[in-house]
Amino acid sequence: MTKNSIKLLQNWLNNYDTIILHRHVRPDPDAIGSQLGFKALLKKMYPNKKILATGETVDSLAFIGAMDEVRDSDYQEALVIVLDTANAARIDDTRYQLGDKLVKIDHHPPVENYGDINIVDTTVSSTSELIAELIIQFGYGQDYLSTEIAECLYIGIVGDTGRFLFNNTSARTMEIAGMLLSYDFDHTKMLNQMSQRTLESIRFQGYVLQHFSYEDHVGFIFITQDILQQFGISAADASLFVNSMSDVAGIEAWVFAVDEGEQIRARLRSKRVAINTLAARYNGGGHPMASGATVYSQEELNQLINELKAAVRE
Repeated sequence: MTKNSIKLLQNWLNNYDTIILHRHVRPDPDAIGSQLGFKALLKKMYPNKKILATGETVDSLAFIGAMDEVRDSDYQEALVIVLDTANAARIDDTRYQLGDKLVKIDHHPPVENYGDINIVDTTVSSTSELIAELIIQFGYGQDYLSTEIAECLYIGIVGDTGRFLFNNTSARTMEIAGMLLSYDFDHTKMLNQMSQRTLESIRFQGYVLQHFSYEDHVGFIFITQDILQQFGISAADASLFVNSMSDVAGIEAWVFAVDEGEQIRARLRSKRVAINTLAARYNGGGHPMASGATVYSQEELNQLINELKAAVRE
């Protein structure tokens, strides 16, 4: 992230009448929080412009806010901004390519610089924290913040820091979170909404805790389509329990894999060993301690798990 790229972004925000915000598929709180928080900010800065947010709706995160209906014609002469997405293949809604200019704003390691401007800062906890920093960099301080903006960005920070438990939580993260909390929103209610689960999903969590495997300080489980149907939950809802085995004494890394039909989505987590380079070898990537990968057979998944065990042993 450079001063020149921030200045150019400001110029484009001033000059375009339509701005469309994207984020990654299978969104988490940071993806939606940064997207809708930035949308609310831009609506406050430019009340007469068309500011739209697009992407799939996830029921468990609908409390953060709603997506817009975006037409193909909206992309004509539009500025497109993609948030919280390291590589173009993971952008939700492929129409991002239809705009006039493309901006990437992200905090993941820069796998792919797909934007005309790439504003990436890997030192922040989340893209939501980065948006808060951009507001300051724009020179507005807190003048352009509001309760709606603060609420969205706060939930994004909380999501990506694991409620401030993960090691990506810095003193600056806490400072930004404190600034956001000065606005009048019920953060306790919001956190309860984020953690709320259906009875079916809680029973599914019980299945995970009973059936995950644990060898060589590595935990792993493979959720098949039959298991999803048995508990009546979607692959997206199942993935919310990726950290279910994290408190096992001695565990250093784990794989939570879900059969999504044509592919197997493997979520990798670690307490010590960097795993993003391993994930990158399996059609994925992400943070050093939290990454995702995609494999296409159980044999390939077993190979990924064995490589993770080898990495932990080193």
